[in-house]
Amino acid sequence: MSVVRVAAIASLTPLEELDDDPFLVDSRSQHAMCARWAAARGYVVTRELVVRGLPADHAVLWADVDEGLVDLFVVPSRRVLASALRSPDEFTAECGRRGVRIETAGLAEPSYDAVMKAHVHRRLSMPTAGYDGR
Repeated sequence: MSVVRVAAIASLTPLEELDDDPFLVDSRSQHAMCARWAAARGYVVTRELVVRGLPADHAVLWADVDEGLVDLFVVPSRRVLASALRSPDEFTAECGRRGVRIETAGLAEPSYDAVMKAHVHRRLSMPTAGYDGR
């Protein structure tokens, strides 16, 4: 039995939107949700994508599929997909055309308090200062 290889899609949402929608800004938590979903099924995440408003046929989405390195896509939720891609419906149709599954993790989003938002802000605003996100 071969391992199912998963590309996890997260939304690249500007830090300025942290107060309005922290989960969309927190791509690390989005990817963690996808990883939990995949692990529960015995799948392995082989690619993590962080994108915003990409067209359904963009090469970055399909390179690993075309190389035979990805078997399916997973997103945390439909709203993350709507932020990450220009047209979720076109992407879903493209997945169908190419014979690649698209799944939604559908797990509960974390609740963000002020401390969690500050942690996300610090991690995203200081990546070149040696801050490792802990």
